[in-house]
Amino acid sequence: MKTVSVISLLAASASLVFFINGAQAQSLQSALSQAYTSNPTLNAQRAGARAFDENVPQALGGYRPTINGQANVTAEADTTRVAKFGVGNDTLFPRGVGVTINQPLFDGFRTANSVRSAEAGVLSQRETLRDVEQQTLLAAVTAYMNVLRDAALLNLQKNNVEVLQEQLKQTKDRFNVGEVTRTDVEQANASLAGAQSQEIQAGAQLKSSTAVYRQIIGSQPKRLEPAKPLKILPKSQNTAISAGLANHPSITSALHAVDSAAMQVKVAEGALYPSLSAQGALSQNYDVTGATRIQSSASIGAFLTVPIYEGGVDYSKIRQAKETLGQARINADILRDQVRASVVSAWGNLDAARSEIVANQAAVAAAGVALAGVREEAKVGQRTTFDVLQQQQVLLNARATLIISQRDQVVASYTLLQAVGKLNASALGLKVAKYDPAVHYDQVRDKWIGTDIPDGR
Repeated sequence: MKTVSVISLLAASASLVFFINGAQAQSLQSALSQAYTSNPTLNAQRAGARAFDENVPQALGGYRPTINGQANVTAEADTTRVAKFGVGNDTLFPRGVGVTINQPLFDGFRTANSVRSAEAGVLSQRETLRDVEQQTLLAAVTAYMNVLRDAALLNLQKNNVEVLQEQLKQTKDRFNVGEVTRTDVEQANASLAGAQSQEIQAGAQLKSSTAVYRQIIGSQPKRLEPAKPLKILPKSQNTAISAGLANHPSITSALHAVDSAAMQVKVAEGALYPSLSAQGALSQNYDVTGATRIQSSASIGAFLTVPIYEGGVDYSKIRQAKETLGQARINADILRDQVRASVVSAWGNLDAARSEIVANQAAVAAAGVALAGVREEAKVGQRTTFDVLQQQQVLLNARATLIISQRDQVVASYTLLQAVGKLNASALGLKVAKYDPAVHYDQVRDKWIGTDIPDGR
């Protein structure tokens, strides 16, 4: 039996390299770059942030005039009965055109506070986008490493089947010469059948991981290169917690949401203040009466409105806005606690993964030596076939656990970077065109007219 070559194959499967048809190798960096550019969830969030940018020019509209044109036409038929003169008929078609311009002068600071609220909302959306970017990149790392893990586990199971097939052949040969019993043969048969079942399960798991990979990254996995844990990580847990509380986008998004809610309180309070506007009108009418064929008019004036009582609606809106502000502040506190917990959990998982790799490497080495010893003892009749099969399963399990812990260490390192709020294209050095949400905002903020979006659609 070619024991050495088989064990070498098993060791190769533990290196977490996935090959398909000799295709060009794909690195984790290139997969992350592809996800950053084409992931639909991330692109949808970018579109949502662009849509939210429009809240600012809508709020700025409160400073700008409104212009309305009017036109009218009617038909009138008058019948006049005058003694001695008989009946007179007169048909007119009164018509006219006009334009009205209304310019707000003071609205209780509602426009100014609405603009501030919208701007804070835009900043909150940008931080939400940054958080979705983190989640997308972490999902891509997880999908990449899952494919590597499952491909290695499938290789492991295939090699195990080959080993057990050779083991069954040798057992049958020994049975034919009377060295072992029928029980030994059936034990080898049972182990082989179980290994074949595990190989099928491993293949199904790889197909599932491949489907998730395609969903997140946008293409089928080719030849995936091994990946290493990140080195750009905080040096201590306390440093990681401080960085997370200061940088995590979910917290900064919540704080901007608090600012937006505070401005909404002021907007609601503005309804209690008087408002002042100027209005100008110009009109031209024709066939107004039988004697007046053309009539022109122009007017300009200022209008002051002082709210006295609006049925309690405005007061209710103010109270509602204050409660919403309180809720936003509580949400910010909740997110601080969540980020702290996520950092502690990610730090613990990374430490555990590192320790598990050391322990699993020792377990693989010990199981390999034990298997070689059991096989030698079996040759001289000191061990049974069952002992060999059992030790073979121990080695298989140790190698599988090592593969899983290698995957877990890589994912845990990226999870920790995500927990502190720094898992982004710049920190990872991705060679992609960085998406800058400020570009679209600057394009639409002061736009007065036009229905085309900046890309021309």
